[in-house]
Amino acid sequence: MPRSAYKFSTPATSRTPLALGETWTSATSATGRARGQISGMPSTKLSTRFMIISDTHDFEFGQAEKVDGSLTLPTPKADVLLHCGDLTQVGGLSSYGRLLKMLRMIDAELKLVIAGNHDLDLDRKHWESTHCSDDEGGRAQHQEAVDIMTGRLAKDAGVTYLVEGLNTFTLKSGARFTIYTSPYQPEFCNWAFSYERDEDRFNPPEHVAPGVKSIATNPVPDFPGVDIMMTHGPPQDILDGTAHGNVGCEALLRAASRARPLLYCFGHIHEAHGSHMVTWKDDQETIGAEAIESERRKPNRYPDSAHCPVRSGKETLMINAAIMNLSYKPTNAPWLVDLDLPQAG
Repeated sequence: MPRSAYKFSTPATSRTPLALGETWTSATSATGRARGQISGMPSTKLSTRFMIISDTHDFEFGQAEKVDGSLTLPTPKADVLLHCGDLTQVGGLSSYGRLLKMLRMIDAELKLVIAGNHDLDLDRKHWESTHCSDDEGGRAQHQEAVDIMTGRLAKDAGVTYLVEGLNTFTLKSGARFTIYTSPYQPEFCNWAFSYERDEDRFNPPEHVAPGVKSIATNPVPDFPGVDIMMTHGPPQDILDGTAHGNVGCEALLRAASRARPLLYCFGHIHEAHGSHMVTWKDDQETIGAEAIESERRKPNRYPDSAHCPVRSGKETLMINAAIMNLSYKPTNAPWLVDLDLPQAG
């Protein structure tokens, strides 16, 4: 298939690169300097393809053809697969096994996966408090679910399951990137991985909105500490529209405006599938909605090519990658994004 891409100029990070499959988590910023001014930044850039999906909800190959969907085999070859959560409909050990079987069929060297609110038993706190307070066997299911997502089946599928935090990866090509991930979204209907609207788990206290308290243990770093953000829920007023209004998270928008990543992908709101290019104001002290200078929609031409340069520190390509529509039919197309990543030194 033709290469489908958004081309990016991607900076080096000051993090020590890790071998494929190794990760670490940090709550600190990489550096306060602009990406292009990082000392010792490699001059070699390596084109790296990302395939982005979300909200697959027990999807299996063969379903999309029945509804004229696009997630069919063979998928275009990618270097990295990003899955933004809602792996299953309501969790369940067999569902994670089927998920890994599905992901194994996608041709990508590295596959990074987070949970979402539907993946109930991957959230220990939620699972133990709502499903099995007096059931020892039920309490064990959380660990069994995590074991599946981090065990032999995941390894065989090439899947790395990530929790909330910051990780740096180095691919076999030598390309390197830093990604922030979180499965959390504002609470509704007692689903998993939730927080209250007056809680901010993405920003330190000095950057929260009035009347909001910081509960962050792994806050998003300031620019240029992260190349990619991947969360399950969307930021406020960006690809978060429903019939009942916009439901995205203000704290996530504030965090994204501080971090200014090249790419920010998410899902959760099926009917808001799409992509916007957000341009930030030059004043990096301004955060939240006031930091946005402009916003324009970008088309999804999967699997055909699309070229869209992004200015580091000035623009962020934001993608709602939900595969399912509002009726839980896999009608929405994946996204393919090419990043020009630095070569690890």
